[in-house]
Amino acid sequence: DSREETLGYQFWRTGFWKSHLAGKPYHISALYVVDLERFRRELVGDKLRSIYQQLSADPNSLANLDQDLPNYAQHDVRIFSLPQKWLWCESWCSDETKAEAMTIDLCNNPEHKEAKISMAKRIISGDLFEESWEELDEMVRNYDDEFSQFELTKL
Repeated sequence: DSREETLGYQFWRTGFWKSHLAGKPYHISALYVVDLERFRRELVGDKLRSIYQQLSADPNSLANLDQDLPNYAQHDVRIFSLPQKWLWCESWCSDETKAEAMTIDLCNNPEHKEAKISMAKRIISGDLFEESWEELDEMVRNYDDEFSQFELTKL
């Protein structure tokens, strides 16, 4: 919630989500820490599968599965947000908070469309890797081309 220019895109503040959440927060992070013993003891997997089965019948539901499902289920499955520094996202987090980020999500910014590689070049800069993003992208493209050629030779 620290990027003021995107507050108007926060769909969970109105309509269906506002009503469904009934005062609970909409957790925008797709990063979860799970107590597996408690998860199993409380049959959380079964609860999530059941809720998913109900919601998946509607093609308009679960557009953003990794966030929508746990947020929808939070009346039955307790979830808590990690501090913002655990997952920084340009769409919702201010530039000033990026320095504290432990992980960076190259999420789609609702104000403009941008390819992930362009976002990576722009948002994640510095001495994080020996290779540049261009070099890494080229390596992946070459592996993809090699695999495609290998698959064609098998036909």
